[in-house]
Amino acid sequence: MLKASDIVPAQGIETVGSESVRPLGDITADAFREDPFSRWLFGGFEPMRRTFTNMARHIYVPNGFCQILKEDGEARAATMWLLPGDTPDASPQKMLQIYWGMFASGGLGALKRGKAAGDAMEKRHPSEPHAYLFTVGVASAGRGRGLGRRLIEPVLAACDESGTMAYLENSNPANRRFYASLGFERVEIFHATADSPPLEAMQRLPRQPTGQSSVK
Repeated sequence: MLKASDIVPAQGIETVGSESVRPLGDITADAFREDPFSRWLFGGFEPMRRTFTNMARHIYVPNGFCQILKEDGEARAATMWLLPGDTPDASPQKMLQIYWGMFASGGLGALKRGKAAGDAMEKRHPSEPHAYLFTVGVASAGRGRGLGRRLIEPVLAACDESGTMAYLENSNPANRRFYASLGFERVEIFHATADSPPLEAMQRLPRQPTGQSSVK
């Protein structure tokens, strides 16, 4: 089963912890600023930034696997994953802080939309062990140079080596070709609520590692 120690990052990529929750949130919010689902969900940039930071702080850093890619010492791209065996569980107090952050910056509407989105996504997660890509984001200053691909590919290579499926929800139809080029395929199109933009559940089955023969 895939473990964090199996992942060999490319040059410039750092696996980060609690010291990096703010850049994780800032980069992700910048990347999702024009994302149709995130705009519907959060209603504005500030609740988006605050919520991504809180989710990094309370869920994905302590429970998952987070990385930042730097260029010339500047953080340009970030990912947040849950690997097999990781859980998104947070204490009631921490979940209250996440929900309070959504309410304080986005109002009751953002809080209700966030709860509906979380329930809809959780319902569709595969039951078998998988690597869940919660977010990959590239800050505006780093776009157009393949930084997101550089972040994701080492994890997918480790998925192949360990025979692990990868899964994500694509929230922007413009990104479908990018994920397809990495081997992700559509499982389902769904809506968090009747009026929400669509989410695309996508999975990537493990590929045979390069150099290994399928003949037994």
